[in-house]
Amino acid sequence: MTAQPGSSRALSPDAGSGAAPAGRTESSARALLAVRQLRLTDFRNYRQLRLDCGLEPVVLVGSNGVGKTNLLEALSFLVPGRGLRRARLDDVCRRDRGDEPATAWAVAATFDTPDGRLAIGTGLEPGRGEGSLPRRVVRIDGRAAASQTALGLHVAAVWLTPQLDRLFLDGPGERRRFLDRLVTALHPEHAGNVAAYEHALRQRARVLAEGGRDPHWFIALEDTMARHGVALAAARADTVHRLDAAARLGIGPFPRAALAMAGEIDGWLDNMAALDAEDRLRAELAASRSRDAESGTTSCGPHRSDLAVRHLDLDLPAAEGSTGQQKAVLVSIALAHARLVALSRGRPPLLLLDEIAAHLDAERRVALFDEVVALGAQSWMTGTDAELFTPLRGRAQILRVADGSIAAV
Repeated sequence: MTAQPGSSRALSPDAGSGAAPAGRTESSARALLAVRQLRLTDFRNYRQLRLDCGLEPVVLVGSNGVGKTNLLEALSFLVPGRGLRRARLDDVCRRDRGDEPATAWAVAATFDTPDGRLAIGTGLEPGRGEGSLPRRVVRIDGRAAASQTALGLHVAAVWLTPQLDRLFLDGPGERRRFLDRLVTALHPEHAGNVAAYEHALRQRARVLAEGGRDPHWFIALEDTMARHGVALAAARADTVHRLDAAARLGIGPFPRAALAMAGEIDGWLDNMAALDAEDRLRAELAASRSRDAESGTTSCGPHRSDLAVRHLDLDLPAAEGSTGQQKAVLVSIALAHARLVALSRGRPPLLLLDEIAAHLDAERRVALFDEVVALGAQSWMTGTDAELFTPLRGRAQILRVADGSIAAV
């Protein structure tokens, strides 16, 4: 199929109609949450892009460095957070060689949802007054949202990238961030609690480092940390409990997994009410001010928790498995989570799977593709080798990315 303006999958900048691909009806490919149009302005290597989509999974193929992952990153900004690369907002701006770098960027998408069409936009806008800083803005159906937390009420997305292949080997911070994305898909308010807690955590550390002694300031910060910290820990506990039950079932050739929270505050929540845990965290923070000032760390709180994962089929911690076994566990968790979100929210999350097929054997690739289609999820997958996605032909939109343009394969 050639990529011509107005064709259903034609996806050079500013082309495409958004119709379903020829030969397939809307009902035969119905996704419960699907991007129908994606528009980028000055985002990474894209000056302007309009991408019209059908409802099926989307496969982006092309050489390294042509912008496949940039498209996944753009989609990841349509949920709360800093995107799949955790980039600074100004680092996302287009920077062409020999051209003046952009100072703002925008990502906008039109979604099909069970409740009808939904338009979401976000981006970096220049400051409006002298000396004012650029800021991120969010609009939902044309109306400004108070914060990016509102995105989580409408769209859930989970991503797997090559960097996450070391998830079980890296420090607990990476596992907490991965878990918090899973939690936000089930508890949209979670992103706000994480942001509020981390802001208060940084403020308390700064005041301690500067030698501050005003008890009222500490009481206010520690109260914020206790309220939001226990709320986020409780949401993590609920998600991990439910995800553990789902992951223990396994999916096809992917291994069964067990998940649990490991941390002091997590133990408290196992044995006391949330309000009692808040009081205890306030008391611990107050008692540890001198110690924390000397060490430069905050010794108690959910920022010290970890996610423990076990490969049940091998009966060993996931970190002790081979690279391939760890990857299989990670995919198994992501698929179990997608099922859980679909049951809980009535729609699956967007699955953003970067270079997912290259490190799976043929059996697991087919199982992954079959599960994505069965979920009704509009998964976005990237790869350099189109042949790896052959089992998806006729069931997915397979697009080639090159030189900032996109065309159907």
